[in-house]
Amino acid sequence: MTVLVTGAGLIGTAFAREAIARGETIVFFDPEPRADFIDFKLGAGKAKLLRGDVRDLPTLMAAVRAHDVEVIVHTAGLIGGRVQQSLNLAFDINLGGVRNVAECVRLCGLKRLVHMSTFGVYDGRRPATGSIDESFPRGGGRGYGNLKVGQELLLEAYADAHGFELIMLRPANVFGFGHFWAGSSGGAKMQALLEAGLDGVKAKITSAETMANEYIYARDMGRAVDLAVTAPMPRQAFFNIGNGYVTPFDDVVASVSRLLPGLSYEVMPGAPPKSKSAHLDIGAAREQLGWAPQFDMDAAFADYLSELKAARKALAKG
Repeated sequence: MTVLVTGAGLIGTAFAREAIARGETIVFFDPEPRADFIDFKLGAGKAKLLRGDVRDLPTLMAAVRAHDVEVIVHTAGLIGGRVQQSLNLAFDINLGGVRNVAECVRLCGLKRLVHMSTFGVYDGRRPATGSIDESFPRGGGRGYGNLKVGQELLLEAYADAHGFELIMLRPANVFGFGHFWAGSSGGAKMQALLEAGLDGVKAKITSAETMANEYIYARDMGRAVDLAVTAPMPRQAFFNIGNGYVTPFDDVVASVSRLLPGLSYEVMPGAPPKSKSAHLDIGAAREQLGWAPQFDMDAAFADYLSELKAARKALAKG
């Protein structure tokens, strides 16, 4: 099977590791595919890299047809603060892009689309008692979450009208070794802490990023995407993907400090943190996809640190 992945970032490469290990062919479709990053993550030449923008439907369709693609995994888009900074651009990329992906699936007759949504679709203005399942109200007022809700609604309409299989994953804050071009401030925070601890310098963390949050390690996320691509079509389309607990910032720092005891950080003034008060209910993913997280925070950071060191060593070799 050949899978086209829009966006060549942390989630896409985490999935590609799983798929390539099973003997699948992966085609990345990205405006600026970073060959060095992808080769480090997957091995040199293990995936095909195509330069393309999801706003360009003819090029996307040509890529699908040229490579006999059967499934699309859609990860491309702007994230978090980058959306809020430029809502017009984000509208074009996030909503216009998902419309083109849906059109491509329809016109090329593909069987399945796996879409990366976010736990940011849930309306944080509403009180949550206990955990948050996939039926919790959507729409939180800010650009990123609302545009993701729009993507979900648009894709639901396309799948209903045209009969293709649609699975949408709503991950918590994904972290792991990456480059964070799309705007994941939470992921960048985690890497900043590890790099500061390695280099013996003080990490600079914005006030907003000291919130309590729910996380999911990239390797666990990659397995979730892989199951969404390969599992028989489940009863529902939406799945929460998270650790199943909220982690305070002090606990994040403590996990890193157990690996790098000299870690120090400085909180930069700015917007106040908005902590999560309820965790995701991941029961549906466990039951219907056969997925559960394998990494707690300590194990995740240990694996992350090992990969970061390996990346630095590879960079030093040129």
